Order: sequence, then structure tokens, then C-alpha cells
Amino acid sequence: MTDQKILARRFEKARPRLVAIANRLLSSRADAEDVVQEAWLRLERADADGIENLDAWLTTVVFRLSLDLLRAPRRTREQSWHVEPWRDEPVALTGNPVEEAERSDRLSVALFVVLETLSPAERVAFVLHDVFGCPFEEIAEVLHRSVDAARQLASRARRRLQTTPTTIRPRPERARELVGAWLVAAQQGDFTALLDLLDDAAILQADYGTSTQVLEGAQAIADQAVLSARLAAHSTPVLIDQRPGVAAVLDGRVVSIMAFTITEDRITRLDVLVDATRLNHLNVAEIVNPD
Repeated sequence: MTDQKILARRFEKARPRLVAIANRLLSSRADAEDVVQEAWLRLERADADGIENLDAWLTTVVFRLSLDLLRAPRRTREQSWHVEPWRDEPVALTGNPVEEAERSDRLSVALFVVLETLSPAERVAFVLHDVFGCPFEEIAEVLHRSVDAARQLASRARRRLQTTPTTIRPRPERARELVGAWLVAAQQGDFTALLDLLDDAAILQADYGTSTQVLEGAQAIADQAVLSARLAAHSTPVLIDQRPGVAAVLDGRVVSIMAFTITEDRITRLDVLVDATRLNHLNVAEIVNPD
């Protein structure tokens, strides 16, 4: 196992699974990528010959790094703006539990909201056991707790989830309908239709790179949307951090992306990225126009 090329190949094979685990623990693709990269650096410094089960070793390191990040004081989360195509039909999977968990509605926006309210230990215990099926013996080792304590942590998290409304996130097809209705209303300047789609207390936050704009309330957001008819006419549905979204393309250039938070059939939040530098780094154009 000491050959660095062989080690690197084995790590790259494990990387998608490790990123999926870290992403579920941290609710941030950017943080997950950082954690997995740190796991690779630790592997490079470790005595590889002494590692009996590389996959298990890497998984444990990712668990512990994620837990450390969750426990970090004054930790701030920035939206990672991970953009991917929004396919009309789900991609068929062939029994890979990590990929299934990655796309499952079990980890919907509703679940992410609840996960943020859990303690780091509760969060790790629940995600590792209920999502990835890890035995409590392994979870207890990661948390430095007893097996019974690990079970109790997962049980407490589960009880909180059971009290969370199941209507927070619409089904994908319904979300697609609402996003389509938003684009049509914006193109047509239909102020009333836009108000019908928005929650009264909706918030829009736009990141321009050097400045940030925040609009509060349905009327202010609808006013802005009416002025953005041209952008709406040139927008394509995408997924942004697993949320429904759109990418606006003018003259072959992606000029903005917008992520929707939808609660009980109403748009409650809109996050917009207009910073050209960050948009270029996201390679959204390749996603919107794969050919």
C-alpha cells in the first residue's frame, strides 16, 4: 500500500462516498470537499502499511473531521452554490446506498433545517445510523461515547425529526411547476401571480460580490421580479445545493443563478448569485449547455 500512485487511486475511488457522507453531516458541499481533502492529507502523512482497512480508516477520519467542524466555535456557513442539472426524470441507480442517500428525499430541505438544530453529537449519530446504516459500535468510537449513549443520541434526533412538518418541501415535480409558474409570471409582468407564489414574509438575498441586496416581503420581491422579465425569459431550471433553482443566460453567458426555498407551496426565500467571478468558477455554463 506504500506506492503513492496506488494509494491515490484507491482514495479517488473512495472520494465520492466520503464527500457524500461529509455533505450529509455538514449540509455544505464546500465544507465536505474541504474535509475530504484534509483526509487525503492525513493519509499522506500516515503509515499506510499499518492501515488494515483503508476504506474504514478514511471513513472514520471523515467522521471525526466533520464532527470537529460541527463543534468549531463561531462556525459560519456560506452557501456553496453547488449547481447541477435538474433532470425531468430521476437517474436510475444500481444499488449504491451512498448514491441513493445522496438523492433521497429523506434528506430534504426539511431535514437540513432540523439537523441545524441538533447538537453535533446528535447530528452525527442520526446521520451515520439512520442514513448510512453505520452500527452504533462504530458511531460510539467516533463520538468517544458508549454504545448506549450513541443510541440515545440518535433516538433524540429521531424524535425531533418526527415532529417536523412533512410539507416543508414539495415533491420534485411540484417544485418544478412552481419554478415554471414563477418564470412565466415574471416574463409576463404578472404582479398578482407573483404575489400568489410568494409567502408574505418572503426574503430575497442577492450576492453581487462587492455588495449584498436584501428584499423583505412579497410585494418588494414581486416588484423586482417584474423588472427582471428578460432574465426570466432566458432562464433554465437547475438544482442549487439540492434546492430548485434557475440559471439566467444572456448572450451565451451565465449572468445569475437563483435558488428557491419553497414551504407549503409558497416561495419563502430566494438566494441569488450575481457575482461574475464566482459564477465563472462554478462552470454553470457547461451544466446549462452541456453540448
